[in-house]
Amino acid sequence: MQLFFQEALNGLVLGSIYALVALGLALVYGTMQIPNFAHGHLYMLGAYAAFFAITVLHAPYWPAMLFAVIVLAGIGLVLERVVFRQLRGAPDVNAVIAAIGVLFTLESIARLIWGSDFRVLPTPYDHPVNLFGLEASQQQLIVVLATAVLVAALYWFLKRTLTGATIEAVSQSRIGASLVGIDANRVNMLVFAISAGLAAAAATLIASINLIFPEMGFVVLLKAFAIIVLGGMGSIPGAIAGAFILSFAESFSAAYISASYQDVVAFAILVVILTVKPTGLFARAG
Repeated sequence: MQLFFQEALNGLVLGSIYALVALGLALVYGTMQIPNFAHGHLYMLGAYAAFFAITVLHAPYWPAMLFAVIVLAGIGLVLERVVFRQLRGAPDVNAVIAAIGVLFTLESIARLIWGSDFRVLPTPYDHPVNLFGLEASQQQLIVVLATAVLVAALYWFLKRTLTGATIEAVSQSRIGASLVGIDANRVNMLVFAISAGLAAAAATLIASINLIFPEMGFVVLLKAFAIIVLGGMGSIPGAIAGAFILSFAESFSAAYISASYQDVVAFAILVVILTVKPTGLFARAG
């Protein structure tokens, strides 16, 4: 039972990061119908931005996270304005190719500046904690708590503010939103900024536990797309549910089967669920 609860805690930590990354991806797809294949590398760049703030600017941990979020939100604004807005109305494959181009550009920039060495983000929360007999680090608990706060803040923003209502309006009908005076282009820029900011926050939280390197975006991108497909493309509740389904599947399969097969088991569960419900768990009505 102790092993079970230990792996449940590990799955909760991993699912928290998956949820933040997948939420940003789901927001962009739900609003703009764009599969942003560069999203994983925005996550990677967020980790490097926090690393730069701590090691070069000597910023404390939380200001470093805020710095990374602001920088990546700005990059998200620029990408939407310069790259993706120009492709509206073009065939879908054009946006996919552009996103892949952005992906490799960001990776090349990161490798040019920081090289290919593995790095770890310094954190003041590296002390072990005994939580009801379970072994954890302070950073793992910070990951879970910070994710809960960010998800709650995002939900409040989308459901309780006028700006959030405009985002939901554009996601439901871009034409209808334009007819009632909503500037869909400004909404798209805001959504890209939020998406990139969430990726930066996720990367800062986990970069003290996992390594930072230029290719780190590929794995998280694959997992994030699997999550939003599992939850239903563009669905916010689906992104959260899918994140924890995938993370718990990985965690328990690594403990009870083999770490070598954790991805196989996780994606096998994905296939089974999609076979039963092909549109995803929380797909919105067409």
